[in-house]
Amino acid sequence: MSDAMPSPFVTLAGAVVDPEVPGIPAHYGAPHREQHELADGRSVVDLGNRGVITITGVDRLTWLDSLTSQRLSTLTPGGSAETLLLSPNGRIEHDIRVFDDGETTWLLVEGEQTGPLVDFLDRMRFMLRVEVTDRSAEWATVGALMGAAADRSDAPGAEAVQILTRYAASPAGHPLVWHDAWAQPPVTGWQYAAAVSGHGDPHPSSSWRYVEVLVPRGEVSALVTALPAAGVTPAGWLALEALRVEAWRPRQATEVDDRAIPHEFDWMRTAVHLAKGCYRGQETVAKVHNLGHPPRRLVMLHLDGSESVLPRHGDPVYAGSGNDRVQVGIITTPARHGELGGIALALLKRSAPVDADLVVVVGGGEAEVAAAQNVIVPPDAGSVAHVPRLPRLGERRAER
Repeated sequence: MSDAMPSPFVTLAGAVVDPEVPGIPAHYGAPHREQHELADGRSVVDLGNRGVITITGVDRLTWLDSLTSQRLSTLTPGGSAETLLLSPNGRIEHDIRVFDDGETTWLLVEGEQTGPLVDFLDRMRFMLRVEVTDRSAEWATVGALMGAAADRSDAPGAEAVQILTRYAASPAGHPLVWHDAWAQPPVTGWQYAAAVSGHGDPHPSSSWRYVEVLVPRGEVSALVTALPAAGVTPAGWLALEALRVEAWRPRQATEVDDRAIPHEFDWMRTAVHLAKGCYRGQETVAKVHNLGHPPRRLVMLHLDGSESVLPRHGDPVYAGSGNDRVQVGIITTPARHGELGGIALALLKRSAPVDADLVVVVGGGEAEVAAAQNVIVPPDAGSVAHVPRLPRLGERRAER
């Protein structure tokens, strides 16, 4: 976010800023109420610390298509997508939310990822007709959810999206509104997660009808002033994170480390096209998906609330008890949910039993919190090719 233009959301009554996430409000004094209003489509979230990159030039979409995991060459004006830039060995380097307006491709990324991604893309231009620009100082990102009852953008439960669309920039005639496909992933992806164990409930992503809108920073004050008349309130990022955890939605800033591959987070649902041409890291993606298993798996934890302690990012997760207790993973995103209580996304070893009793050690030992897991990525994810295992050379078969 531009230092010269602090967010007007921070000046609203009750706004509280977490020093670890500067520049945008964590909440406005009532995180649980903010969650309900956000889920109902009646709140917006200031995400002005996110990065915005533009790519212009006639080769922009085919160029990005060749570099990243999603099919982008066929993206039509006004279309949204999600893609991953991977390392040559398949590790996640950047999660990129993509919108094209017919003249410019807009990349929405985590704030700290903006500079490294611009530098990489600049190095990869070669003789292609593309220009890469960091536009973060000019454009603010604002997030919202469309309420579960809102089947159309003009229906009840879409008040927040309505007003954001009104203030969204439209430099080429298409409002700069990125629609997340997490609720309805493209058929070209692959979902590892099954329905919630034992209940037959739908994937919790069905309620995550999420958009991010680009507003000129000079117009954000007018947007904030117009919210009350539109029946829309501001919500902090804590409310958004709680709903994201509930929807099992991964995020680069919290879930990804330097070993992360897409399969571990069920990111194959929305960010990987399994039938497109070559791109960086494709060999690892194909090999793990078709022949192997991801070494780690994302879960959602339901945390025991008796201690009234919420774990922190990076706190260790253990299985077993006494001398048999071993660390099996870490917390990636903790959250307090208005209905579910303490919840968290956690990254566990594939070998961790799905029915294991888990304990989270908080803050280096200040407390221990019991946890039960909802499996997101199952231990048997991958190996979809079902290649029969051949006997080892020289191995004698049992006589019949």
